[in-house]
Amino acid sequence: MTEISSKKVFVLDTNVILHDFRSIFNFEENDIVIPIVVLEELDKFKKGNDLINFHAREFMRELDKIAGENLFIQGLELGKSRGLLFIETIKEFSNKLSDAFSEKNNDHKILSVAEQMMLKYPDKKVILVSQDINLRMKAKALGIEAQDYKTGKVTDVDALYKDIVTYDNFSDEIIALLHNEEKISIEQCKFNVKPEVNDYFILKSDNNSVLAHYEATTKAVVKITKRRAYNIKPRNAEQIFTIDALMRPEISLVSITGKAGTGKTLMALASALEQRKDYSQIYLARPIIALANKDIGFLPGDAKEKIGPYMQPLFDNLSVIKQTAGLSSKDTVRIDEMLKEEKLLITPLAYIRGRSLANVFFIVDEAQNLTPHEIKTIITRAGEGTKMVFTGDIEQIDSPYLDTQSNGLSYLTDKMKGQDVFAHINLFKGERSYLADLASKLL
Repeated sequence: MTEISSKKVFVLDTNVILHDFRSIFNFEENDIVIPIVVLEELDKFKKGNDLINFHAREFMRELDKIAGENLFIQGLELGKSRGLLFIETIKEFSNKLSDAFSEKNNDHKILSVAEQMMLKYPDKKVILVSQDINLRMKAKALGIEAQDYKTGKVTDVDALYKDIVTYDNFSDEIIALLHNEEKISIEQCKFNVKPEVNDYFILKSDNNSVLAHYEATTKAVVKITKRRAYNIKPRNAEQIFTIDALMRPEISLVSITGKAGTGKTLMALASALEQRKDYSQIYLARPIIALANKDIGFLPGDAKEKIGPYMQPLFDNLSVIKQTAGLSSKDTVRIDEMLKEEKLLITPLAYIRGRSLANVFFIVDEAQNLTPHEIKTIITRAGEGTKMVFTGDIEQIDSPYLDTQSNGLSYLTDKMKGQDVFAHINLFKGERSYLADLASKLL
């Protein structure tokens, strides 16, 4: 019996590279095989302003840097402690593949390459890596090992998106002390399980309770009180915590998650407007993800008309704030002036590339549709005095290349938790209407 080598061969699907253009460097000492049909598919994605277009271009640049004559023969070294990279052409389908699939489409050609590698390297484990569940199922049906691309995936998503933590069995004396003093040391609370810095929670005794926050700067437990943000009044404890995190100058990075109608974007925008004097600009941006087969390039009108439907939910939140303040109020007039002067800018995320992000209150809506790489790119561009807020619902991912574990919002929340400048709030209670809340739960 042939002894299996510890070194593996990974065959990459196109969607892996479109998700992470540096994915070829994340397989340690193992070898990487890219079917030539993948390069053909990447060529179709080169043009455009979306993230996948950027990744397609960047990958081709990376490949061009290291490409040489051995790419198709002996393979190219990917660096110290890394394996080799090969480009494999498509040979004739085997009888097994021909019997299984009458059509020789690109997915089946990738399966054919994986099968070829199994025959070429019988002493090594060959694994197809794809984010396409259906392709992985086809591979397994043919006896080809397949797995998802795991780099950057969050292992325990449920731990990130839990309900508000309530600490029971506190004494009435501790609760009263926090109500009166408004700030007490973490040691005075005598937690059985100590919260992480910038956590929000409820302390409860038999007769009383208090909303609280573990403040990173002072390492103290602070009483949280309800306050409005630009006339928007929080309706539940989660929204009270959200506004507090958004209004704290020492917290420069906030992620807000929750289902539709919980007030994520509304709270973020209202808090930004409340602090407008502290920032030179307010950006409210979201990635454009085309729905169904309606690509933005095929929609009628000029650029402004094309992006209108995608930006409308952000303008809807602004309308709520205006109506709450009163359509003829000074606050509403001020909003219109800010829009006119571009002190308040509502725009697709792709349109803010190249802009300065210093002293900006920057809100990214629908952040669950971003990859970890794009989240990192945005945050690393933050200048002095900038506050960044990412909102989204991980159960409403529109990108075919992401899921609840691999999206950038989950990645951000997982990697940044416990950091002094970061806070995360998960909103559960819908505030649009009973009907909307019921539909969100049951449908």
